[in-house]
Amino acid sequence: MVMVNLTIVNNSTAVRANVIAIRTNSIEIGLLKAMMIENLKEKMKNGIAHFIFQKKNGEFRECWGTTQAALAKAMSNGNGESREVFKTTAFFDVTKGEWRSFRWESLIQVF
Repeated sequence: MVMVNLTIVNNSTAVRANVIAIRTNSIEIGLLKAMMIENLKEKMKNGIAHFIFQKKNGEFRECWGTTQAALAKAMSNGNGESREVFKTTAFFDVTKGEWRSFRWESLIQVF
């Protein structure tokens, strides 16, 4: 019996993987982190996700965030551009009660 692992990459994931690969000089890291972001975005869409990213100043930030539709609608004014345009992912930080974002390549771990 031959076992095959298959990973399906959608267009958004491919774009993220390419941006991260350029920023980190590693195709492997680009693909790995892009897949982590897909996992994180799905978790945040369905509830509160726990994750860690590295801030621009080098500090590590542990977060609990969500993008659930009801909360996002209640906590945003709907103006402005998507954070994806800036190669970042936005989330509502439930501990700070504010919207935040992180650069794609800075994601360290999703729990």
